Amino acid sequence: MLLFIFHAAEAEFRTAWFIESVISASLVVLVIRTRRSIFRSTPSWKLLIATLVVVAAVMVLPFTPLRGPLGFAGLRPVVFAVIGAIIATYVLAAEVVKWLFYRAESRTGPGRGQVQERL
Repeated sequence: MLLFIFHAAEAEFRTAWFIESVISASLVVLVIRTRRSIFRSTPSWKLLIATLVVVAAVMVLPFTPLRGPLGFAGLRPVVFAVIGAIIATYVLAAEVVKWLFYRAESRTGPGRGQVQERL
C-alpha cells in the first residue's frame, strides 16, 4: 500500500513500517495476555500505561531530532490513517484467531489432540 498507492520514498516507508510494527506488537500483547476478549478484560494499569507510553513514543519519534540518525521522515496524515486501519485489522484478526484457538482447545480437552508418548 505504501509503495503502490502512496508512492512512499524509502524514509517514509521505513518510518511507517517502524510505527506499524511496534504499535501492532504492543497492542497484540494486550490481546494474547488473557483468554477473554480484549474488550471484556481490562489489563493492569501498569501494562496499560507501559503500552500507551510505547505507542506515544513511537508516534512522536519521527518528529524529534532523532529522525535524521534513524532515517525517518514525517508522515502524511493519510498514511497515519492507513497505519491505524492496518493496526486495527491486525488486532481484530489476533482476537479472532485467539477465539478460534481456545474454541478448538475446549473441544479437544486437556491432553487430547497432543501426541501421546509410547512407553
